[in-house]
Amino acid sequence: MADTESIARAVAADDEYAERVRRAQAGDEAAFGEVVRGHYEAVFRRVVGIVRNEHDARDVCQEIWVTVWRRLKDYRGDAKFSTWLYAVATRRAIDHQRKQRRWFTRFLPFRTNERTGETIEPAATGSEPGEALEGAERSARFERAIAALPAKHRAVLIMREVDGLAYEEIAQQLNCRPGTVMSRLFNARRLLVKKLGELP
Repeated sequence: MADTESIARAVAADDEYAERVRRAQAGDEAAFGEVVRGHYEAVFRRVVGIVRNEHDARDVCQEIWVTVWRRLKDYRGDAKFSTWLYAVATRRAIDHQRKQRRWFTRFLPFRTNERTGETIEPAATGSEPGEALEGAERSARFERAIAALPAKHRAVLIMREVDGLAYEEIAQQLNCRPGTVMSRLFNARRLLVKKLGELP
């Protein structure tokens, strides 16, 4: 499950890492290593939420940090470093999904109201064996449905419902308008309900 606390910690650490970012921009590899360590967990959780496979997420994260190192000089401080970083990470993860076009079997243990599709929350694990089995089947069904969503819709769903980001933050990270974010989120929820209805 994406850890919103780890993202919050990384965002709060922006001031602490500002000087390290500046040193890294000047070519200080040790400072860059500190920046990576300070943000790695939050970036990884964002990426694994999108690509939905831990092994692939680690590969994508390696690519992201190489990209960040190469493009660090492009960061001008107009936005928080974490905002710039998560935008790079999100775009790279979505690009990875578009290239892979694979179905994954792991995702967040979420459930939804299958009639309305409006409620997305962690699936409860019942204390009785029958309830636990029913919960597992419901989660697996949801996983199959969300795996069928286009990567850009899945990313917006994760950023909004899991990371709890505002529309403006998502728009900034995806380099699009808030209206586009709202449209994608609406379509993501609609498609999710449709996919759930199609599954046995």
